[in-house]
Amino acid sequence: MVNGKKVVVVLPAYNASKTLKITYNEIDFSIVDDVILVDDLSKDDTVEVGKKLGIKHIVVHEQNKGYGGNQKSCYNKALELGADIVIMLHPDYQYTPKLIPAMTHLLASGLYHVVLGSRILGKGALKGGMPLVKWIANRGLTLFQNILMNAKLSEYHTGYRAFTREVLESVNYNANSDNFVFDNQMLAQIWYAGYEISEITCPTKYFDDASSINFKNSSVYGIGVLKTSIQYRLQKWGVAKNKIFQAR
Repeated sequence: MVNGKKVVVVLPAYNASKTLKITYNEIDFSIVDDVILVDDLSKDDTVEVGKKLGIKHIVVHEQNKGYGGNQKSCYNKALELGADIVIMLHPDYQYTPKLIPAMTHLLASGLYHVVLGSRILGKGALKGGMPLVKWIANRGLTLFQNILMNAKLSEYHTGYRAFTREVLESVNYNANSDNFVFDNQMLAQIWYAGYEISEITCPTKYFDDASSINFKNSSVYGIGVLKTSIQYRLQKWGVAKNKIFQAR
């Protein structure tokens, strides 16, 4: 706990058996109270590795629900366990667990309700091996989103995120897509609800065992990002309404 707040780390997993142990072992359990592993019907032994590591809370999907569907299960379970602060950490070791204390303290202090680990602040992305084409797409989409959302985030596409219970109980994330665009929809919901978002510099690693979406899914994701940004702006103008912006 930090400042009397229960801290839960959620691990949305799919075929993460090779990297789950190293990720889990770097979690700072002096402040983290619980870990939740949600397995999206992996084809490897992710669940077995999780059990050997002693992870008490393991949710196994009976069918593959997608990246967004996995996160829904993560956050729903965390709220069920009474989490006050929830940190999403990918178990593929692309993001370092060593930032958990910093992200947690920013939320526990009451300064912010959301913290993102940004690969773009500093030189973490390209230095860590992010393909140049992905970096360019990241910058272009982020610029478009910042204009339509009247914001100044360095990126909207990181998978390293921390939330207070208040945010998770306020935004209707269960109405979001089960696909990768879930991440962007959730940030749009958070902006729309009036919460501030903090960012910290996050080094990242691109290697064979780290998960990465293919070109087809990347294209679908990019279109989804543009659509979400437009929906947000239309909602703010009162021109159109979308169910994802309705309160829970």
